[in-house]
Amino acid sequence: MLFGLPRWLVLGLGFGLVASVCAACLFYVGDRLFPSKQTGSASWSGDARRVVEIRQYLDAIDEPYAENHPIDGQTVEFYLPERDVAITFDARAYYIIERSPTHAVLVEHEMPGFHLGSRLPFEPPEVDLGDDGADGAEVDPVEGAFAVLGVPRTATEAQIRSAYRAKVKDVHPDHGGSQDEFRRVREAYTTARKHVS
Repeated sequence: MLFGLPRWLVLGLGFGLVASVCAACLFYVGDRLFPSKQTGSASWSGDARRVVEIRQYLDAIDEPYAENHPIDGQTVEFYLPERDVAITFDARAYYIIERSPTHAVLVEHEMPGFHLGSRLPFEPPEVDLGDDGADGAEVDPVEGAFAVLGVPRTATEAQIRSAYRAKVKDVHPDHGGSQDEFRRVREAYTTARKHVS
């Protein structure tokens, strides 16, 4: 008996510890020999695509902007100096800037660049950036948000919250959903809450 424990328990703990160390070493060596090619590249390509789309949209509405501009200790993807508007993909930066006089706009990774206009604190000019939907008709982002949540445009804030909670349970990655679906539902909830009638 070691430390007052039965021999079989000490042996079991010892074998468990050795097996755990061996498994950890195997994973470490496997990761070194066969590194994952997707590490970091998926989010970067999504950000890069979004930057290009937003740049095209801002050029189309003839709005001057600066890229990778510092605001309140945060670097934002786009800054509109004439309007004092910061456009960022980072939620943490958004909440920090939101407390300042600068108007902050959060753009989720899956939001198409041409939908930026609905989030800006000013009325941008109408532009035609090509086919927005399968049939070529422009899709209203507010109507789309209510449709994603499965509630009518006249829904109350409580109905929107309830629909969001039910929908997020179905699409959450931990419950078998995908990250894209989860983001789409979160964005729809944010948009719908801002446009409650």
